[in-house]
Amino acid sequence: MQFLSSQRVLIEHDVWGIGRPVLLVHGFASNARVNWINTSWTKTLEQAGYAPITFDNRGHGRSSKFYEPKCYSIELMADDAKQLLDHLGHDRVSVMGYSMGARIAAAFANRYPSVVVALVLAGLAENLMADTSNAEAIATALEAGSVEEVTDPVVRGYRVFAEQTGSDRQALAACIRGSRRKIGGDELQGIRAPVLVVAGSEDKIAGPVAPLVDKLPNAEGLVLPRRDHMQAVGDRTFKQAVVKFFDKHAA
Repeated sequence: MQFLSSQRVLIEHDVWGIGRPVLLVHGFASNARVNWINTSWTKTLEQAGYAPITFDNRGHGRSSKFYEPKCYSIELMADDAKQLLDHLGHDRVSVMGYSMGARIAAAFANRYPSVVVALVLAGLAENLMADTSNAEAIATALEAGSVEEVTDPVVRGYRVFAEQTGSDRQALAACIRGSRRKIGGDELQGIRAPVLVVAGSEDKIAGPVAPLVDKLPNAEGLVLPRRDHMQAVGDRTFKQAVVKFFDKHAA
């Protein structure tokens, strides 16, 4: 399904099953299928009685592409999600974001506190509160003529992943330049919904869980043993904990 927002952004989206709505916000250089469908998140939530809503963020998947960083502020991307929910007729939902999606979800919960029943911030913990110092290096790697030109192993991983997902690398370069700001203390204090913070113990992109939990008014944390950023996404313990968390707060 497709939805054209008031900002003339075409948002590709799907609704899975019948039940309590859960908005799923994918990570950078990913898309709804890679982040949520291929990892069986949609199936897991459907079976638990929820109706997951998946969508491709602007610049990703089959949604609109832009090539200027100003088009990818976290606020604009959070507003895309809000307009999609308005289009679908939902005024109260649970929300889960992974990696960049967690940054968007945190901004969404701060901007629209009355909408969020329960919030899961995954794949981004302490580093949610920090600027992305290597954003320009990642953007340059995405713009390089070939992956062989990228020597830094960390930024090379972003380039490889972007190619694996068939992404528009120029749009992603603009996205990472425009979206990677920290979520400050005042914004975190404005998140009133219950929050579950999740990250793998080996996830250097996310950082440790406890510092973010301590900054949120109503949060708990989950560390996934022996999981890095990519391994954590489809982790069974992660899924079980999220269903239990939503069951507790979204009834």
